[in-house]
Amino acid sequence: MARDKVCVVIGAGDATGGAIARRFAREGYTAVATRRSADKLKHLVAEITREGGKVHPFGSDARDEEQVVKLFREIETEIGDIEVFAFNIGGNVRFDIRDTTARVYRKVWEMTAFAGFLTAREAAKAMVPRGRGTMLFTGATASLRGGRGFSAFAGGRHAVRALAQSMARELGPQNIHVAHVVIDGAIDTEWIKSNFPERYNAGPDAVLNPDDIADVYWQIHQQKRSAWTFEMDLRPWKETW
Repeated sequence: MARDKVCVVIGAGDATGGAIARRFAREGYTAVATRRSADKLKHLVAEITREGGKVHPFGSDARDEEQVVKLFREIETEIGDIEVFAFNIGGNVRFDIRDTTARVYRKVWEMTAFAGFLTAREAAKAMVPRGRGTMLFTGATASLRGGRGFSAFAGGRHAVRALAQSMARELGPQNIHVAHVVIDGAIDTEWIKSNFPERYNAGPDAVLNPDDIADVYWQIHQQKRSAWTFEMDLRPWKETW
């Protein structure tokens, strides 16, 4: 009996993460959506179900090794084969260096670098024996360069990029496609709309549409291995760079 093809989205929030889960569900994948609180996934589950897709929500802390191991074991045992893994946890905070506490820095590092490592490790354990899979890491401008007030965020995002690079070199020869997507610009969310109205209202397509981002993730997954992308940057036409 054929097993379900699973797309795991770690950090399936209301914008990019949710859009990735919906996009792959439309293509026949069973979406496994995770957030720390499963209650926050109700709207996403309703959307995917309404469109005829299959989805399993999980409340799981990606910083907790025991929870992560249990999550991936349950997916592989009870749901299907993990074919796609998307790491989409943010951690974007802004503090001047003198105001950045040890607690803030550690928390951002745990949410990005450490959580990325734990979840990607377990995904690799599932994919490598089968000799196939796609691993997608959501990056940011801070993945490539630090900025004033973003020491914690840039540190964590740089670490995720380094993790993805290392995994791409290790796992590519084993037919596992690892890619890192730099999201360079504001995303169409209520938070951006409320806090940066001048940017939000700068014209059609002046901010990144989550569904358009998700389309790119699907395109990367579809690439032939003779021309795999490792890194791609996405930004709206109006973004200065």
